[in-house]
Amino acid sequence: MVRTIELNKRQEHILQIVKENGPITGEAIADRLSLTRATLRPDLAILTMAGYLDARPRVGYFYTGKTGTQLLTENLKKIYVKDFQSIPVVVSENVSVYDAICTMFLEDVGTLFVVDGKSHLVGVLSRKDLLRASIGKQELTSLPVNIIMTRMPNITVCEKDDLLIDVAKDLIDKQIDAVPVVKQLETGEVEVVGRITKTNITKAFVSLAEEDI
Repeated sequence: MVRTIELNKRQEHILQIVKENGPITGEAIADRLSLTRATLRPDLAILTMAGYLDARPRVGYFYTGKTGTQLLTENLKKIYVKDFQSIPVVVSENVSVYDAICTMFLEDVGTLFVVDGKSHLVGVLSRKDLLRASIGKQELTSLPVNIIMTRMPNITVCEKDDLLIDVAKDLIDKQIDAVPVVKQLETGEVEVVGRITKTNITKAFVSLAEEDI
């Protein structure tokens, strides 16, 4: 997958020639621009790899008809969770709310994933969950997190081969900060193997502008 590029004047001129005359050979394009085929080759390679042009042997180059926005959308649909997932922060279902607050602060995260004694995902703790618990008159050191957490199956999860754009939609639609990346086990339970947060999503978008992926 390639980044969305900003075209220079010669590349824009090439696109215009191909739009009006395609399919057209590289030699014919070079003749129209009064350039050698070797000089033109890098520009044609960039335009082809970026998706603006396509090429067929013995036929030539033709314009794909795709705008920069369309190419960006196509690129987004090729990014998977596994490409940008980060390490999950988990706590046991028996730890206290106080300990969970300390973990969230020390790890600098907004969401904790709660697991049982077999490391299976059983719940999720958000900042809001911990804030609500701390506002009450309960003793936080003796209150277990399994009392206040969101439980399975009411948890949005994803897997490593899911499209990142689909997870981004879940974060927006459900107004949550993070989604656990899980591995389905034969027993029916799930194991947490990663996390996708708004920060991960942001990194993915930035990479489209700065990197060849």
